[in-house]
Amino acid sequence: MSDEHSTPVETKERSTADEPSTAKIIASVQAIAVETGIRSSDTVDVLAREAEDLRRKLEVERRKLNDVSIEQAAESLEPLTQLNIKQRRILKGHAGKVLCMDWSLDKRHIVSSSQDGKVIVWDGFTTNKEHALTMPTTWVMACAYSPSAQMIACGGLDNKCSVVPLSFEDDILQKKRSVATHTSYMSCCTFLRSDNLLLTGSGDSTCAIWDVESGQMIQNFHGHIGDIFAIDVPKSDTGNIFISGGADKHALVWDIRTGQCVQSFEGHEADINTVRFHPNNDAFATGSDDASCRLFDLRADRQVCVYEKESVLFPVNGVDFSLSGRILFAGYGDYRVGVWDSLKCVRHSVLYGHENRISCLRTSPDGTAICTASWDCTIRISLVGTRNHWLTLLKILAISNTSPQLPDSLYDLKPRIRFLDMGMKTTTAGFLIII
Repeated sequence: MSDEHSTPVETKERSTADEPSTAKIIASVQAIAVETGIRSSDTVDVLAREAEDLRRKLEVERRKLNDVSIEQAAESLEPLTQLNIKQRRILKGHAGKVLCMDWSLDKRHIVSSSQDGKVIVWDGFTTNKEHALTMPTTWVMACAYSPSAQMIACGGLDNKCSVVPLSFEDDILQKKRSVATHTSYMSCCTFLRSDNLLLTGSGDSTCAIWDVESGQMIQNFHGHIGDIFAIDVPKSDTGNIFISGGADKHALVWDIRTGQCVQSFEGHEADINTVRFHPNNDAFATGSDDASCRLFDLRADRQVCVYEKESVLFPVNGVDFSLSGRILFAGYGDYRVGVWDSLKCVRHSVLYGHENRISCLRTSPDGTAICTASWDCTIRISLVGTRNHWLTLLKILAISNTSPQLPDSLYDLKPRIRFLDMGMKTTTAGFLIII
């Protein structure tokens, strides 16, 4: 596909931290010196130089262990086959830029938040709006579904994160309650393993864990020196870490139990807009205003791959992996989605459809679809598969048409039959695309 760009889009205005690593170290040491009563500038300079020297030695040791690149390790792997990614649904209803979206674990419902102050819960299959909430502020920058799909969380320029139980019986806004409060805007939120814990990130450079029931802060996380734009938690229920990224160009790994930063990753040259764990939870991807995505390995404690092209100049605002982790999807400010082979570090293809910058991208919990939110006020759902998958599906449909049982998924065989105009109503086959 062509790598030519479409017309320029609006430039995002965000605070950035332009200091080099040495300057950051010096600033941190100076702050510690002040707190501990050290006033001598000579002592501070000595400590800063020692810290920088240790950082360089650590980097040398890391390079010694980096004896093979991910591209070399993947040389024997077959290249990706032709992918069949088709846009199937367009969700329209927001009157402003859509800033965030999240899938429900039921694989059918989606929540989205927008510049117009609206939070909408969608049925992704029928495209119907099941709930439409008007928040007390515009620029609702964050939204998330709870693991039980019984409530949503959202927040933005009001510096708060509110939790809303979902019900068709009552006016759900009457049950809305404020759970988290920061000293600056709420940029991101997600539930932590259960409906009882909420993790938030803010423009005040902190993350925090909150008790949903009481609204009390359980743990606070300090370490970033710029606005936090993105957080993510492992897909495993037993993980005790999460990652965050922001305007200081660093991705930090936090221990939930201690509140301490346990790993710090650098490499980006501009704001980190999005972070996402790899399905194996041992690595994560980031997207940045420097027009690149990067893959960091927690075990190797270093960057292992960069996904970028000279022809791509626009920021990456959303990233997510396929179910196996082989494919990395990246949403860009030039209205397009880049499809990357995460192991061979090459771009496989480009997806089109949006008419303004993509602000958020997520794959469905079962890996059968990707959903993108955009400043063009729409949310678009595309089915993911390969040519061989679709041929297998057609063969299954040709021999299975007697049982009323259908797979329990948003993108199960029944809607796929409609999409393909096969004219069949039932099938015995369960079908799951894993790429």
